[in-house]
Amino acid sequence: MNVLVVNAGSSSLKYQLITVETREILAKGACERIGLGESTFSNSMNGQKMELTLPIPNHRTAISLVLGILLKNETDGKPSNITIDAIGHRIVHGGSYFKDSCIVDDEVVRKIEEIAPLAPLHNYAAASVIESCREVLPSIPNIVSFDTSFHATIPEVAWRYALPRDLCEQLKLRKYGFHGINHRYVNMTVNELTGGKAHKIVSCHLGNGSSITSIKDGIAVDTTMGFTPLDGLVMGTRCGSIDPATVTYIIENTNLTAHEVDTIMNKKSGLLAVSGFTNDIRDLIESTEAGHPQAKLALDMFCYSAKKYLGAMWAVMGGIDTVVFTAGAGQNSPYIRTKTLEGMEHLGFVIDEEKNQERHDEPWSIAAPEATVNIFVIPAGEEFMIAYDVKRLLS
Repeated sequence: MNVLVVNAGSSSLKYQLITVETREILAKGACERIGLGESTFSNSMNGQKMELTLPIPNHRTAISLVLGILLKNETDGKPSNITIDAIGHRIVHGGSYFKDSCIVDDEVVRKIEEIAPLAPLHNYAAASVIESCREVLPSIPNIVSFDTSFHATIPEVAWRYALPRDLCEQLKLRKYGFHGINHRYVNMTVNELTGGKAHKIVSCHLGNGSSITSIKDGIAVDTTMGFTPLDGLVMGTRCGSIDPATVTYIIENTNLTAHEVDTIMNKKSGLLAVSGFTNDIRDLIESTEAGHPQAKLALDMFCYSAKKYLGAMWAVMGGIDTVVFTAGAGQNSPYIRTKTLEGMEHLGFVIDEEKNQERHDEPWSIAAPEATVNIFVIPAGEEFMIAYDVKRLLS
């Protein structure tokens, strides 16, 4: 089965065409700077790469461009030899409606749009892409996978906010959690690696956006992101958890609006703010090794917050038998992995530094022989997880 996996961002649209049974990527590409002028389109297919600069005013135009490229050969105008059996969409927010991925119908689209105010930059764009796919290819089924749905199993003691109940119900205030598609992929992959013998897993999705999720017997127990992706760990440009009174204090003592403070906390904080010059962990590591004190402080804060929440998940589950590092920094930075687990050897987290320095495209273990906890590095797999959902639901 060939599944076109589509990820509509606020000003981008990324895609992969995947054969589910073999995990082969037949084509992939992206539309960037949608609606911002000087938009770009890139596609890699049949060993050929294409890069164009052209107007892409909205996401409907973007997905039409993608489908046009995939279903015909732009060189001679003849049909391509590629088939699309189904389309899978990543949706950031499923609210309280969607506990699992599902096949798209009119009611599903209506609900995605209804809860769009919870993720306005993403859900509206995704809904428009879904509608375009249904119009252009009416015989092809569409399936949606939600970043929030894996966290629907989190108990009320973890997801409820200690705010007035009527206010929470009116504004749908609660912990939703994000990165759920990849955390679910991590859980599935760990089960494959251990033959189903891992029961208390902590998935550390560490990148420009970061979250940690505890998984007990395949069920999400708690996660660090909350009502929005701003909560939890220190991140690339997000501040993570801070005293909520900080927001009102800033507004009351500056000329900044609530929207401007929100922008600061999401786009101008985190590693970027602490270092003063970058949110790129690779640059921060190089600068730390060169003796830059603020770069070192930024990395220390990033790893400290990961360690703190990892410890919290240990307490929530009554122990951990498997910890996983995934996403950009989690997969690619030995420094981050070592620093995060430093000082936790008494809990069984012992890294084999030789294995830790290795780089692979497939999952691998970095646990030392004396470790009592599995320690895996698993490359992120949202696209395959969505394609897997498509085959699961259509079967």
